[in-house]
Amino acid sequence: MMKPRPLIIGNWKMNPRTISEARKLFDMVKKEAESLRKTDIVMCPPSVFIGDPALCISERGFFLGAQNMFFEEDGAYTGEISGSMLKSLSVKYLIVGHSERRAMGESDEIVSKKVLSGIKTGFTVILCVGEKERDHESAYLQTLKEQIIASLYGVPKKSLGKIVIAYEPIWAIGEKAKGAIDPGMLLEIIIFIRKVLNDIYGQTVAHSMRFLYGGSVDEKNAADFLTEGGVMGLLVGRASLSAKKFIEIIKIAENI
Repeated sequence: MMKPRPLIIGNWKMNPRTISEARKLFDMVKKEAESLRKTDIVMCPPSVFIGDPALCISERGFFLGAQNMFFEEDGAYTGEISGSMLKSLSVKYLIVGHSERRAMGESDEIVSKKVLSGIKTGFTVILCVGEKERDHESAYLQTLKEQIIASLYGVPKKSLGKIVIAYEPIWAIGEKAKGAIDPGMLLEIIIFIRKVLNDIYGQTVAHSMRFLYGGSVDEKNAADFLTEGGVMGLLVGRASLSAKKFIEIIKIAENI
């Protein structure tokens, strides 16, 4: 069986401040992508930058992603963006359920609707899951299980191939984070998530799913996550805003 290509996603969040900065960052990473043979890269700029001609994709293994999408195709939804709009701009990947979206009131029900809509539109959906904090009684595992089940509600087995699950513990995200998870602990969580998926969809689907890790990822810990954490890629936040750091992470994935 062919080994899955590593998947490195740069989530710019609400950065940078100007289109000129976005173009510069995008171009630097794009040039690096030209030499890749084994790694897929996804850049997820703010939606207002996605349609800029300078952010077009032409290289194999280099894709455009969106940070969010509304689950309806059109209508009176002020400020929202539909899947068909994003697809018309060559978007291939879609982040759904990021903890920062959930913190703004996005429920598991809304997440599941976005997952279904994203699959229907033809995107590869990056479904983010993760606990807010850990406890000594391991109650967080039940919370994580319930989140996964609810977020995948209504998703048929045949559609699981279009979903990549990104585990992002909330306590490891952002400038005030406690720090990244230990690779050994990450492996245990990935095994747990596979078991949850096995209970829902069966062993074959559970073992064919791809997993990413997100949470204080940088060029110093990327190799450990990819070699010891049981994941096939990384969801990179803050470090993706530095072309130097992000390119170093990409090179690490390419050479593993």
